[in-house]
Amino acid sequence: MLVRVCAAVLAALVPVVPAAALEPASFESRAGALDAKVVAWRRDFHQHPELGNREVRTAGVVAEHLRKLGLEVETGIAHTGLVALLEGGRPGPRIALRADMDALPVTERVDLPFASKATTEFRGEKVGVMHACGHDAHVAILMGAAEALVAMKDELPGSVLFVFQPAEEGPPEGEEGGAAMMVKEGVIEKYEPDAFLGLHVFSTLSAGKIGIRSGPIMAESDSFKVLVTGRQTHGSRPWGGVDPVVAAAQIVTALQTVVSRETDIARLPAVVSVGAIKGGIRYNIIPDTVEMIGTIRTFETAQRDAIYADVSRIVEHTAKAAGATATVEFKQHTPVTANDPALTARLRPSLEAVVGKENIVDMPLVTGAEDFAEFSNRVPGMYFIVGATAPGLDPETAPSNHSPEFRIDESSLGIGLRAMLRTTLDYLEAGR
Repeated sequence: MLVRVCAAVLAALVPVVPAAALEPASFESRAGALDAKVVAWRRDFHQHPELGNREVRTAGVVAEHLRKLGLEVETGIAHTGLVALLEGGRPGPRIALRADMDALPVTERVDLPFASKATTEFRGEKVGVMHACGHDAHVAILMGAAEALVAMKDELPGSVLFVFQPAEEGPPEGEEGGAAMMVKEGVIEKYEPDAFLGLHVFSTLSAGKIGIRSGPIMAESDSFKVLVTGRQTHGSRPWGGVDPVVAAAQIVTALQTVVSRETDIARLPAVVSVGAIKGGIRYNIIPDTVEMIGTIRTFETAQRDAIYADVSRIVEHTAKAAGATATVEFKQHTPVTANDPALTARLRPSLEAVVGKENIVDMPLVTGAEDFAEFSNRVPGMYFIVGATAPGLDPETAPSNHSPEFRIDESSLGIGLRAMLRTTLDYLEAGR
């Protein structure tokens, strides 16, 4: 342990130098030999997506691959998560590499030979299941990185922890899951990584580009649930009751002023969005209640607390003005994802070596959220973005992550693999 601590301290002070095993020809040869495998794995996962805490097949495929590489695999972490530790042949720091495995309740509308046909039940409804966020790519990339690094085992100055995480999109209602549960079950305490790396394919960048930002990069994600209560009556006699549907509609409209009129978005961006409204069962019955759920995205605690107060006030008083009552509950999901400035500065040259300095994009703040923050809040972390939109298409108008039409250009897989390998090896070499 003392050797690893000293190595980690040195790694924080010593400038990155190319790893001995990373001569350009050798590096490209190792990565290139894996490109076809990574594409095949990604297509397989894409065709067989699984929701959070249910990634049984995915985890099984990953575990089998890691065991074939000669690694000891710990499974069943946070339900379906797994980790494997690769000990290098020389002393040095320990770096953790993370990939998320879960898909989304989205029905795919992309014409691909390996498109998902999977369906399941989500919140009481039959839904399609799709890797609409690119986690299939993340898993395949990390599997490829594991194979490449195992082949270099004797040369590695340190160790690598491979972390395959379930439920990044959030666990099912009433369950725990994701990075927070992996942390709760002791992954960090047991394996003691000195740094954490993660990546994400994004539609907002063209394939061939990598995005990075020091400090905060992705927002805190919170949810809210509003229950509007009126008084049920016949639809032909609305005056005989209190209509919660109208009250709910007025609340949705009024909530738009939280960001547009009450939050200083010139300083930090924020989002308040209603994602679902449910109420009533028949066309001619005004129901007793309407439920709404939505999300809040912020970048600091004070901003979040102010938005909580604004939402609560608007919900309560708008309902009261309509003769109804309403309650609102908030739930915090993931904290702000922030990149460690020192680690980011040290490894930015590694990303530049993969795609060229001209293809590195300084990312703006992203209002999407990532539970990678559960790791990087405890261990210095760096999270970077891999462009996934095909050349020739406008990333601004391409179907976004979480869209049923989301698709990645498969060249992004090779770039993600090389970026993960280069940053890992350079980090270990700097701490040697």
